[in-house]
Amino acid sequence: MPDRALTAAAIARAVCELGERDARLRDVIERLGPPPRRERPGGFASLVLLVLEQQVSLASARTTCRRLAAVAGRITPARVYGLSQEEFRAAGVTRQKTSCIRELANSILDGSLDPDALAGCDDDEVRRRLTRIRGIGPWTADVYLLTCLMRPDVWPAGDLALQVAAASLLGLPERPGAAELARIGERWRPWRSVAARILWHHYAGTGAELRARSGGRSEPEGRPRPRSD
Repeated sequence: MPDRALTAAAIARAVCELGERDARLRDVIERLGPPPRRERPGGFASLVLLVLEQQVSLASARTTCRRLAAVAGRITPARVYGLSQEEFRAAGVTRQKTSCIRELANSILDGSLDPDALAGCDDDEVRRRLTRIRGIGPWTADVYLLTCLMRPDVWPAGDLALQVAAASLLGLPERPGAAELARIGERWRPWRSVAARILWHHYAGTGAELRARSGGRSEPEGRPRPRSD
């Protein structure tokens, strides 16, 4: 059975518990306030946006998504699958992401993926179903779990801004890789999704210094791109 989705009350409880357990997280909370909840609706449109967010800023991905919606009329599996390569290109979607989005749309149309059913799956099953689609990897699956399904203990260790924030907060000499960040995250179970929000809050609130460490790309909501997916 899946873990119960995070409610506002559960996030508030987790913030208190994490602050009591870790002085560094408590410092972020006291300095910047509680992290934003950042919830997205589940389904095809959010998955498309996550694919578009891979390796680029949120602002760039949103611009591309708006262009894609304008070309398609609406972001639905049937409309998007019916677009030509030229129409995807006109919207600014790369060839690799076009292939992924088309495969995602087709998987929903042929019934091999039911986004509505993901809410009833545990975290590992959600990851398994999503990563069967070429171009959807651990980062996309984890961020879908974290922001669309609101699962409480998801830790997207391949996320660049999360790595940068962890290095800053923990005083590490360099940005940890995914494997090291996964080990770091173990200390914040069973609320790693909330710990991630606190670190992203730190990333967004600390300003130019952290953005420079992640290549100078600003993330206005503090929610970053992956290194790879």
